[in-house]
Amino acid sequence: MTASGQHGELYRALAGCRSSLLAVALFSCGINLLLLAPAIYMLQVYDRVITSGSIPTLLMLTLVVLLMFLTIGALEWVRGQILLRLGLRLQLLLDQRVFGLSFREALYTGGKAAQGQALTDLAGLRQYIAGSGPVALFDAPWLPVYLLVLYLLHPLFGLVALVSAAVLLGLALLNANLSRAPLQEAGAASLDSNAFVVKNLRNAEVVESMGMLADVRRHWQQLHYRVLASQTRASARAGLLASVSRVFRLAVQSLILGLGAWLVIDQRITPGVMIAGSILLGRALAPVDMVIGSWRQWVQARLHYQRLQELLSRIPERRQRMSLPAPKGLVAAENVSLAPPGQRFLVVRNASFRIEPGEAVALIGPSASGKTSLARAILGIWPTTTGSMRLDGAEIFSWDRAELGPHVGYLPQDVELFDGSVSANIARFGEIDPARVVAAAKLASVHDAILRLPQGYDMEIGDAGSALSAGQRQRLALARALYGNPQLIVLDEPNSNLDDEGEHALINALRAEKQRGATIIVISHRNTILAAVDKLLVLKEGRVVLYGPKAEVLAKMDTQRSAALARRQAAGSGTTSG
Repeated sequence: MTASGQHGELYRALAGCRSSLLAVALFSCGINLLLLAPAIYMLQVYDRVITSGSIPTLLMLTLVVLLMFLTIGALEWVRGQILLRLGLRLQLLLDQRVFGLSFREALYTGGKAAQGQALTDLAGLRQYIAGSGPVALFDAPWLPVYLLVLYLLHPLFGLVALVSAAVLLGLALLNANLSRAPLQEAGAASLDSNAFVVKNLRNAEVVESMGMLADVRRHWQQLHYRVLASQTRASARAGLLASVSRVFRLAVQSLILGLGAWLVIDQRITPGVMIAGSILLGRALAPVDMVIGSWRQWVQARLHYQRLQELLSRIPERRQRMSLPAPKGLVAAENVSLAPPGQRFLVVRNASFRIEPGEAVALIGPSASGKTSLARAILGIWPTTTGSMRLDGAEIFSWDRAELGPHVGYLPQDVELFDGSVSANIARFGEIDPARVVAAAKLASVHDAILRLPQGYDMEIGDAGSALSAGQRQRLALARALYGNPQLIVLDEPNSNLDDEGEHALINALRAEKQRGATIIVISHRNTILAAVDKLLVLKEGRVVLYGPKAEVLAKMDTQRSAALARRQAAGSGTTSG
């Protein structure tokens, strides 16, 4: 649909369907040839049957033309089925790829990307291919054939048809130019509006509790009115031009009958040629009129294609990687600097450290010091801007994510559970092993709480775990992180929603995992969690300022605090004496 994407992934997928497109072209050829039958039928009826008065000839001609009509209907049905299956094939070819890149786009943008837009674009492209839009494109090239036949009937017929087709094509191009900009504006505004609604629905409790609904609705209306205004402007222009083209086509079809009558009176053509010319003119202009009528769908399909092609080009498919041995848990950062995907400012600068297998390390530091960002780099969620983040000596991005995933446990700061059963969430939506699910739940000290739930492990927790308390969600997410005895465990604020009993259970779980030999990295603002770790890694303004055994780091921090306090006191006494 666009020359810039001729060698792109989407273009190649369409090129892989060229046999189906060729079949559609062949069926269109047969249909358009057979559509000459009505004109030929009328020509024969007026010039042969009426003059000869032969009823058998009329009967035979009628049977033949009816057979041709049945054939046209069958060919059009088959062509429609081919286009339907062509759209389905394109969807099946790209479904997994588009789902994956939608996920990665959300991952790299922190969820700011329009949710599911790529899948919506793919579905829209499939619906266009399976609809009537491509039919007009396959029928339009037959316009010169009909013009030639009309010219053979009489040169004036050919001239009128040529001028009429040029006028209609001009209207189609004018329609394209006038509607392109507002449709693009409407598309962009629609994405913003939908994203705004989705995000606010996820924060419905905050909106309701603080009476923000009116202000949120007002902001949404501003976005929504932009969509409506652009769509209305595009529809008004397209509707006006469609009406003009339809009126023009009807007028031309009537006028060509008047031209034919004049030629008949002047004895230049027969009455049959007059009727046949009118029918052929209508058939010649029908695809052009259809293109004008379906122009909006074409523009939308083109936008779907461009957005998909741009996304496919921007996020290349992950190539198949060689399998690596199961990780032992050696984490090494080599001069790692990080910036949020799509941003330029660094949130971590030149971080270097080494965590041996079986060690438990706490990442501590003030808010916005880069702790969560560094954890994302350790997990391979964010790529490093400079430097290398390695697991067992290999770049974290060198690992096949499907193979590495079972060896990694992650509890994010913002706990997210999925719509499904308790057991499915703990088992990470893989094959549910009851023994491993229960073992993970017991390790997270949530087994007894699950048994008290209605239907226990089979309870459906609702969207994002809405049926559970914050503490239950956090413990379930911890059980999910510990499921299957992962070798690398990263926990971001795992005790933020836990009471004293839950925090004690968490410390015991971490000690058990450390004793098993797992590498543990914990981010927390609570000092109680430090009882379960061996080392401390202190971040400040994105830089590693201290790293080492817990006792040594704590002693250095006490010394630094004492020195800072002494300096403040000295500065205060100097000011007072002055």
